Amino acid sequence: MSNNRRSFLKKLAGGAIGAALSPSILKASEAQVAELEVLNRDFSSNDRIRLAGIGMGIQGFANMRTAVQVPGVELVAVCDLYDGHLVHAKEVFGSHLATTRDYREILKRSDIDAVCIATPDHWHEQIAVEALQAGKAVYCEKPMVQHLEQGHAIIEAQKKSGKAFQVGSQRVSSIVTWKAKELYEQGVIGQLVMVEANYDRQSANGAWQYSIPTDASPETLDWDRFLGSAPKRPFDPVRFFRWRNYRDYGTGMAGDLYVHLFSALHTVLSSKGPERIFATGGLRYWKDGRDVPDVQIAVLDYPETKAHPAFNMQLRCNFVDGKGGGSAVRLIGSEGIIEVGGGDVKVERHVMSSRVGYGGWDTYNTFSEAQQKEYEAWYKAQYPLPENRIVEPDQMVYRVPEGYSDHLEHWANFFAAIRQGKPAYEDAVFGLRAAGPSLAANVSYFGNKQVRWDAEAMKVV
Repeated sequence: MSNNRRSFLKKLAGGAIGAALSPSILKASEAQVAELEVLNRDFSSNDRIRLAGIGMGIQGFANMRTAVQVPGVELVAVCDLYDGHLVHAKEVFGSHLATTRDYREILKRSDIDAVCIATPDHWHEQIAVEALQAGKAVYCEKPMVQHLEQGHAIIEAQKKSGKAFQVGSQRVSSIVTWKAKELYEQGVIGQLVMVEANYDRQSANGAWQYSIPTDASPETLDWDRFLGSAPKRPFDPVRFFRWRNYRDYGTGMAGDLYVHLFSALHTVLSSKGPERIFATGGLRYWKDGRDVPDVQIAVLDYPETKAHPAFNMQLRCNFVDGKGGGSAVRLIGSEGIIEVGGGDVKVERHVMSSRVGYGGWDTYNTFSEAQQKEYEAWYKAQYPLPENRIVEPDQMVYRVPEGYSDHLEHWANFFAAIRQGKPAYEDAVFGLRAAGPSLAANVSYFGNKQVRWDAEAMKVV
């Protein structure tokens, strides 16, 4: 190594060798600590944030359970199209809860400050725009929209309303993501050259084969309202409870899972998105009537910006992974790799063969013996090793503390945006820049074509 090369250890730990020998436990972010300290006090009835849930399926219940953990927040109403969800909402959150099948009843209430939209994707844009127009702050599940052309309507509605709007991809608030961002900006992996990201699953539930209640019928759920703008079809409880499997209501693997990976990557790199996208894949295993793939692979080109150099990205999702699945984003640079997982950040060092001195003196064995000796002496004189050099670690690991929840942090950030009157980090613009390349990957897959994406204007070229 050359004398002018910054130490990998110094970049990572500021010279703290001990930190390299065992995993470092990340601290909860200052934003979360400050927010929860502010909120951890008694609130008068006039000072509380009154929340309503629109869509009380799997993610709806998860969101509401998390949201009410933040002090000063009260869940007052929920909307769902299946009676069983409404009954269970009262069982979980209290009999005082107002319930309805019609989300418009919630938007008309002047005592509700914010709504969470956790409906099938094909309802996101309509409800989000109407909620913002009604003066509500909005937490909208990802992907922000079902179709690319819908995104700008939400951006415009948010701008006109002045209300907080946050997309529900909690990795954007995670201390893991922000630690990765800090490490990347410190230059610990040198020049970024490519990114690999995956989100794989191996379970029926992970493949959206959700449970269907035995009492599902036209009487217990509002089928016509569920369809909304989607094509009219006879009653089908499979489509209602497993809607992610169908293009009429969902966005497939790209909208459900790619968007998480884009959200984390764009946060780490301060990136607006790629410029070229091509996706392939197929329906390989879950041939159960669905019309979206269970294996999808995409290749993307990111242009050079002030925040990062040009690089290529490989994305993969599959529902037949034999190792139990998992998710990670790997940033591969000239000097190392940052791997961002769900609960940790790993940094690995590597030394490229094209470092100072190029091939080095260990590739000289095709020379004559006399030339080998002469070349070895020349090389060591030209590229001497520094005296008392530090033997650097091959890997650093940073982990979240026990009990940490990025979901709770994401909700805390949303409520902070409401209380402080400031935009959320993952606002409508960020949301479209994450949903855009995800949905463009679907356009590429189903159209069997390359898609060019204008990340600045947020539209297909």
